[in-house]
Amino acid sequence: MEAPQYVAARVQQALAEDGRTHELGIRVDIRGDQLFLRGQVSGAGQRERLAQVAHEAAPELHLHNEIRVVEASEPGEDERLD
Repeated sequence: MEAPQYVAARVQQALAEDGRTHELGIRVDIRGDQLFLRGQVSGAGQRERLAQVAHEAAPELHLHNEIRVVEASEPGEDERLD
């Protein structure tokens, strides 16, 4: 059985190198047969792609996708400096 830190490193490498994700800011934790993804992304599609790539990299683990989607909105009024 592969050590958890090696599995986490393999999943993080897949998230960084896969053409669908190219994501470096997601934390990967392995606890027993559970894989946890944590972090923030700017869209629900990216969140789902990260889960798909992580599952492909470690299909033997049960995935918990705890990545939060941060809403980006239009900027407010211009700041006036007098």
